[in-house]
Amino acid sequence: MSLLHDDRLFPADPTTRSIAQRLFATVRNLPIVSPHGHTQAGWFATNEAFPDPAKLFIQPDHYVHRMLYSQGVKLEDLEIGKAVIENPRKVWKIFADHYYLFRGTPSRLWLDYAFQEHFGMTERLSPKTADLYYDTIAEKLQTPEFRPRALFESFKIDVLATTDSAIDPLTDIQALRKGDWKGRIVPTFRPDSVVDPEFAGFRENIARLGEITGENTETWEGYLNALRNRRAFFQSLGATATDHGHPTARTADLEPEECAQLFDVILSGEADEDDEEVFRAQMLTEMARMSVEDGLVMQIHPGSMRNHNQVVFEKFGRDMGADIPTATDYVHALQPMLDLFGNEPNLTVILFTLDETAFSRELAPLAGHYPALRLGPPWWFHDSPEGMMRFRETATETAGFYNTVGFNDDTRAFLSIPARHDVARRIDCAFLARLVAEHRIEEDEAFELAQDLTVNLVKKAYRL
Repeated sequence: MSLLHDDRLFPADPTTRSIAQRLFATVRNLPIVSPHGHTQAGWFATNEAFPDPAKLFIQPDHYVHRMLYSQGVKLEDLEIGKAVIENPRKVWKIFADHYYLFRGTPSRLWLDYAFQEHFGMTERLSPKTADLYYDTIAEKLQTPEFRPRALFESFKIDVLATTDSAIDPLTDIQALRKGDWKGRIVPTFRPDSVVDPEFAGFRENIARLGEITGENTETWEGYLNALRNRRAFFQSLGATATDHGHPTARTADLEPEECAQLFDVILSGEADEDDEEVFRAQMLTEMARMSVEDGLVMQIHPGSMRNHNQVVFEKFGRDMGADIPTATDYVHALQPMLDLFGNEPNLTVILFTLDETAFSRELAPLAGHYPALRLGPPWWFHDSPEGMMRFRETATETAGFYNTVGFNDDTRAFLSIPARHDVARRIDCAFLARLVAEHRIEEDEAFELAQDLTVNLVKKAYRL
């Protein structure tokens, strides 16, 4: 028995499926390039064993505890937020009791892949098999082959990017640089904590930014210099990209005097919602300006109403699965920045969306015109087989393949990385196979595209 069929996600039509099989065989075992994610560099710096199955599969994965919470499972019972899970077997049994909830979801594909490929499980997770799963996984986690560095190597990861606050000292990244392990892990500059006035502790973060850079961050000029300083620090440790999780895609082009005045209002704590939104908009433009200067690739992840569930936010903090997509305007929102930098040859801006209606109406036409723009892969709620296929169908007709950037897994759950890339490769091969079967491209072009979508485009876009 096996948990997964080897032809999963391939077309049902035999002719098209045969083409997809041939394409997939050429990319199935290619190295993984993971240019955007949320795994922890500390795992690899210390290389300590993951403590238990619950800590590995449940606690870091908001896809998992989000679904469980929606069906009445208390986050307290999952011990979410605890540094050490006190009753990991109990948490695991709750997960196993509710595993049926994941039927038809991408999480089910990712989890079954890990269970089968990494731990050799052949019978589906259920209340009956909960202890078998727990014992098998727990035993293997204590072996050298399941330490973080060994898994990194067995997954054939070529490069893995973390996502880090602008004021993070990057201690673990520095430790990795000084060590003799050859795994390539690079940071990504995420300035939300010092450019978003609504971020918790914003003014304290600005002060900290000044302390660690030696710049006067109470002035507009000193603040910008401090951000340039930190970007250079990240680059010195291998960073090739920035990441921006703004509520909207709005950009602005204020005069320097206006910027300085707005910055003073923001620091005073007397800014209203409009002031805060204009400030974030101006900071996206300033980040683009800096990317033109230093070459860091810019990623914009707008359109998520963060921490929608106030009760969960107050009890457990940020990023607990309560972020909800919102409609997002890109055409008007990005125009001030694009008027300044959209034609710059040294700038790459990768756009993501949680608003799928924007792909064919706005994003594909924008990326299909501006040299600086590229389309990021389906993100979060849409990094599913259906979402990936919809993306290819709605974006390719206008932007083509070469204004996209391949795949990134965007995950906190380390063991889901190979599974997510497996799904993306299968869907791309299925889409390409259909184009071949419909005589829209030749098979040799499809083989070339499969390689590009798996490795080449992502390396080029992220300058890796």
